[in-house]
Amino acid sequence: MTETEILINQTSNAYEWTNKLLEAVPFDKWETIPDTVESTINWQVGHLIISHYFHAIMVIRGHQMDVLQRIPIKDYSDFFTVSAPILSVGKTNSMTLLRDLKVIQQKSIEILASLSSAELNRPLEPTPTPHPIAATKFEAIDWNIKHTMYHCGQIGILSRIVAKRYDFGLKLSQ
Repeated sequence: MTETEILINQTSNAYEWTNKLLEAVPFDKWETIPDTVESTINWQVGHLIISHYFHAIMVIRGHQMDVLQRIPIKDYSDFFTVSAPILSVGKTNSMTLLRDLKVIQQKSIEILASLSSAELNRPLEPTPTPHPIAATKFEAIDWNIKHTMYHCGQIGILSRIVAKRYDFGLKLSQ
């Protein structure tokens, strides 16, 4: 397996786990802000849309007009980066967010699949905001995987609080 194939596999796995957790939570619970965690499923999903776009698309291949024409990246950035989750309540539709997340995930996988191994060590595409972690395309993609799994954990906690524990298909002995 090449380095690029490994990154694609890890990215796909992180996306699949995130989506499994999200799809187990009823949409009517996506804007609940529990007393114990100052976040919502909507905020987590919106944040992942922006982070996937930045870490796995924009700094890898630059802005993608097909994405920008379909998804309100600027609005999502305003709601889901530095804004408190309470400020995004009622501003978006949960089903639309999930659909947009999947569009971004698919686009990022397509971009990863287009990279040669040699490109992984090249510098990032220039952006107005410097990347907080990475200097190379490999580092940005690697961070996207880690960051996705950090938020996957937060989604798991939120899911457990607002709906139910995700059982991961485990058969617990009685």
